[in-house]
Amino acid sequence: MSVLFSRIRGMFFLLFLTWFCSGQPAPPLLRFSVYLDPLNMVYLRWDHDEQEMMTFELQVHTTGWVAFGFSPHGELPGSDIVIGGVFSNGSIYFSDFHVVDDATLEEDDSQDYQLLSVTENETSTTMLFKRHLRTCDSNDLDITFAVPVEETKYACTFLPLPRVKQKHHIYKFEPVITPHNITLVHHILVYACGNASVLPSGIDDCYGANPDFALCSQVVVGWAVGGESYQFPDDAAYSIGTPWDPQYVRLEIHYSNFDLVSGLIDSSGVRIYYTPEVRKYDVGILQTGIFTFPVHFIPPGAESYRSYGLCNSSQFDEMNGTPVPDLHVFAYLLHTHLAGRGVKVAQYRNEKQLGIICEDNKYDFTLQEIRDMKEILVIKPGDEILVECNFQTLDRSGITFAGPSTMNEMCLSFLFYYPRNNISSCMGYPDILYVAHVLKQEASDAVEGMMAMDFVDWNNETVKTAEKAAKEADQIVVIKTINEIQKNESGLIRDIHIPERAVCHNVSVQQTLSDLRATANLRLTAVHNFESSTTKEFVSLPLLFLTQLLFAWIIFSSEYRK
Repeated sequence: MSVLFSRIRGMFFLLFLTWFCSGQPAPPLLRFSVYLDPLNMVYLRWDHDEQEMMTFELQVHTTGWVAFGFSPHGELPGSDIVIGGVFSNGSIYFSDFHVVDDATLEEDDSQDYQLLSVTENETSTTMLFKRHLRTCDSNDLDITFAVPVEETKYACTFLPLPRVKQKHHIYKFEPVITPHNITLVHHILVYACGNASVLPSGIDDCYGANPDFALCSQVVVGWAVGGESYQFPDDAAYSIGTPWDPQYVRLEIHYSNFDLVSGLIDSSGVRIYYTPEVRKYDVGILQTGIFTFPVHFIPPGAESYRSYGLCNSSQFDEMNGTPVPDLHVFAYLLHTHLAGRGVKVAQYRNEKQLGIICEDNKYDFTLQEIRDMKEILVIKPGDEILVECNFQTLDRSGITFAGPSTMNEMCLSFLFYYPRNNISSCMGYPDILYVAHVLKQEASDAVEGMMAMDFVDWNNETVKTAEKAAKEADQIVVIKTINEIQKNESGLIRDIHIPERAVCHNVSVQQTLSDLRATANLRLTAVHNFESSTTKEFVSLPLLFLTQLLFAWIIFSSEYRK
């Protein structure tokens, strides 16, 4: 959806409005707000209640009349708008319209917007009004998002971050879910855009025909199935409001509608908290792992198949534009799809392994949460980061290729660190031609190399051969910055050495036969005493509840601490 509004000069502007969502009853004040233009001339506040009634307050730095509405594609034709203002004699006007074409505006027969007030002073006009999310008027657009009737859909749009006059810090984010859509949303990622980026409007497939909807690659916040709210540490948070901070973000929502259910409406979101009380460090998130496209694959029938994604950070200083400070990693998020059984991230310096950054050897697709490090880990420019993913495909008869669908695969690690730099992602993939040739398949380029995998007779031997070949092959490392500058590096996969486990301790007591008999007699006496007692005590066992929270569109909440 796009917001359509006008100032007195008759110029129309189309800007995207952050989506509306909340599961709580509306308080007296409108909770959500955003400036709709770069000059902060148009300010919108909104909220909605349990009866699906939306309330809007539009403040425009102009006098006369203002217009507000929704466009299905960011264009004037087809838009649903409302126009109101104050006449020179002090009387007011307000009406519901729709746009037929670029030159024709028609008043709706059904007036579904309700005016609450419209006021004007020397510099601005303020209009307060309300409307239901869905009306019965064919000329009104639903203020909702219809979940596509597709097995997999990546929906993307671009939104402004809160416009503040001084530096603020985003210190917390939390998911807000439309309850009946809890099984539909696979993951949400919010990417920061470079301020020089030329961004499209509207909503489209993230990785479809229009490549502009894949712009912006530096993660701001991330969530996946099973995740909950997350609060940054006391000394670090995500910076907004300075000339070096992003002004826009790309919102990516992955829907998995395997049953192809139609008529599903979604208004889920993520609530972001920010404050003017800034912390010592600015947070960044580095995406590492296997570059999803174009050559990652997992053979069928594999008990265990390990894939590797390499990050060689030797070019970080050059790509950042200034020397990159050490990365202090304080948290991480690991991500695969349904075939994933384990993820491990290792660190190397000067060709020697320093240790394991993080790992999950019992990976659970339904419990993908951001986890804090036990202690801060330092990554220096020039270090290598290796992500190993272990997959199992015993229940699959065909190759599993990397890709966006939940039935495809990914192998990713998101490292939360400070202080922030310009590097967005650093991911690798193997020379697929080498892998194809080791498997005795003919191929002359990467596309033929991937196609050749379908002709391999997969068994335990060829599975292990493919795993070994992909590990031994030359690795291509793709590094990206927030400004979409990309550079390819090369590298080799090194072995991961697992640190020895601490010695286990057996604290059980080896009892003699007489000891066992004495213990048995004691237990019998205890049972007898319990049964003869008139007072019974019950031990309360703690219950563990695993909460799955999902989010889709984005909401900004400001919390100012005293």
